[in-house]
Amino acid sequence: MSDDVFAESFESIRVGREGGVATVTIDRPDDRNALNATVRSELKAALPAIEDSEARVIVLTGSEECNAFVAGADVTELRDRDLLAQREASARPRVYEVVDGLATPVIAAVNGHALGGGLELATACDIRIAEAGGKLGQPEINLGLIPGGGGTQRLPRLIGEGRAMRLILSGELIDAAEAADIGLVAEVCDPETFDDRVAELAGAIAEKSPLALEFAKESVRAASRTGLDEGIDYEAQLFVQLFATEDKNEGIDAFFQDREPEWQGR
Repeated sequence: MSDDVFAESFESIRVGREGGVATVTIDRPDDRNALNATVRSELKAALPAIEDSEARVIVLTGSEECNAFVAGADVTELRDRDLLAQREASARPRVYEVVDGLATPVIAAVNGHALGGGLELATACDIRIAEAGGKLGQPEINLGLIPGGGGTQRLPRLIGEGRAMRLILSGELIDAAEAADIGLVAEVCDPETFDDRVAELAGAIAEKSPLALEFAKESVRAASRTGLDEGIDYEAQLFVQLFATEDKNEGIDAFFQDREPEWQGR
């Protein structure tokens, strides 16, 4: 496994690692961390490289200077595109599919507004922790558009069709507290405790077996993408496969010996 990505210099993102936790920060404070072509390209390059490193958890966040996780897509780019240009820009895999497809758990540390493509990026992550004071929403309808990064598909799966319809058709923004009430984010933290809570959760996940994390994530994701019986069968298959791993034996031995396990990832 290589950690070269943590030494690489990017234009619009910052990448760092502490222990098993990698942090990717979108850093365009002058543009409220808007997703332009450069950000998308750099995320698509960095995230798979992080997955090939020793990191066990990825935290995706925005630079703190502009009170935004990601305030949306770069509207200037959208205005300059015609149908053919946008069709090319929308070719998969886009950054949303890259994030969604990672085997490594991804936490969206929503430290401010998450709007449009920013909310779509957050909903492609596995867990969303929001800082109080931020706004979330899909305001594309106000531009004569609809969400184009998975918003009409992931949002209903998270909060239900009716609530998703309300946000998408009205373009209304909701605060972090309401986002927690409807299940869009898992937790809301005060600004004073936000960073510590994200670090605490990421650290707790990073302490687990990387194989068990990968299988657990894959099994949970199957719940919204398959029927119940098919999902239960898939869960059983993944559960059984872990019995062929050294980590399973190490975890059980550590339990009986009252010590911390030493995961090998195999």
